Amino acid sequence: MSKSPPHTLSGPQLVLRLFVALVLVGGVAGAAVATVISGLQSPRLLFVIELPPTVIGFIIYGAVTVAVVLGVPLAMVSLGSRLRGW
Repeated sequence: MSKSPPHTLSGPQLVLRLFVALVLVGGVAGAAVATVISGLQSPRLLFVIELPPTVIGFIIYGAVTVAVVLGVPLAMVSLGSRLRGW
């Protein structure tokens, strides 16, 4: 009987999974805010797009906000590491 090596995540896979998990947490937090607090005003996505003050609107707002805040620096680091050997 041969043993197979344990499954491990490489760096980029781990970072991508953490990114997706944190974006989901942002969406869940948006849903929690919209369900717990009443009388909320419409959120503005990136200060431009006005979303409805519903649970779906706050889910979108939370997920996209976290994705942009974490995604832009992550993309810059990824680009920088690829251009380093250029």
